Amino acid sequence: MGNQSVSLRLTVPVCGFRKGFAREYFETEEAPPPSTLYGFLLSLVGEEDRRRFLGTRLAYALLGQPELSLVLRTVWRVKEKSPPGLGSNRRPDYQEILTGLELGIWVEPGELAQRLKEAAANPQAIVRYGGLSLGESRDLINDLDWFPTWPKREALWLAADPQGDLPLPLWVDHVGSKGTIWEQFRLVPGELSEPLASDPRWITIVGPQG
Repeated sequence: MGNQSVSLRLTVPVCGFRKGFAREYFETEEAPPPSTLYGFLLSLVGEEDRRRFLGTRLAYALLGQPELSLVLRTVWRVKEKSPPGLGSNRRPDYQEILTGLELGIWVEPGELAQRLKEAAANPQAIVRYGGLSLGESRDLINDLDWFPTWPKREALWLAADPQGDLPLPLWVDHVGSKGTIWEQFRLVPGELSEPLASDPRWITIVGPQG
């Protein structure tokens, strides 16, 4: 496989990518944020240090338009000192979900790509725990294909665009939100093949300075 990029095909039967400021009505983004996809790749290779592969460049596309549904789901909040999930800490909320998500992913050559190649060649050597998900633990991966043969077809690519209509996080601050790093994106149609190195569809994963 040499110094080539790594490509993956994923299918996720049910998932949701909650918009950053959604509170009572949990809207979902149309595509997984770069921070979510990066977290999935870390989980796949069993890496617990989120900063380990900062600077990695990813490119990914929706291979079709997933279906959007609305469900009534029980969630919990900390409203009083009773245990989480009980009493006033437990309430129903509406949440949007996507079904039938299919992604094509490319990871540019580098340390993370090398770890992925090692995982593909020797999966029993991976040390990790829990289910393999794209975001919430509920959003389990169904299919994962390494280095698939891509059909000549159109896909919807996530591309950085200062005027784009999708504000998505590159890095999420899980203690509050002050350190979350956002960037504007849009979905653009394009052929399902690896972008050239200079193509704006490559997204660089950045984290907090210092």
